[in-house]
Amino acid sequence: MIRPAQAADAPALAALLNHWIEHTAVTFNPVPKTTDDILLMIAAKSAAGHAFLVAEEGGQVIGQASYGQFRGGEGYRTCMEHSISLLPGTHGQGLGRTLLTAVEDHARAAGAHQMIAGVSGENSAGRAFHSRMGYRHIATVPQAGFKFGRFMDLVLMQKFL
Repeated sequence: MIRPAQAADAPALAALLNHWIEHTAVTFNPVPKTTDDILLMIAAKSAAGHAFLVAEEGGQVIGQASYGQFRGGEGYRTCMEHSISLLPGTHGQGLGRTLLTAVEDHARAAGAHQMIAGVSGENSAGRAFHSRMGYRHIATVPQAGFKFGRFMDLVLMQKFL
């Protein structure tokens, strides 16, 4: 089931995101999220009219997707960027497709014109997934991120909604 994130989901969402933060180069962020961080994220997305969705199965949060404005300022009000994460072991079951489609639908209904995916250059599976979802490579920012003692490229992919 896909539904809006709730305050009660914050501990599970922190654990989900922290797996990717602590163990992979999928995100360049090296700082683990706290439950309070997640509560602030849920509130901020809600206040801005942006979605923060969870996938739940058997009472367990197994995925999340959210979006927000790509860059600050009124001129970027229709350009969004999303985040999507799945619980390890849930890939390949259509969950990512379902979450991303739900976020895109929400953004489209809210007046967004396009969605940006910022994907680690080391995340070939993430780039392939976004390509299958209709995103096209528009830029590579060499050495934009630094984690695990090395610089990593940021690949920007775009889809018009």
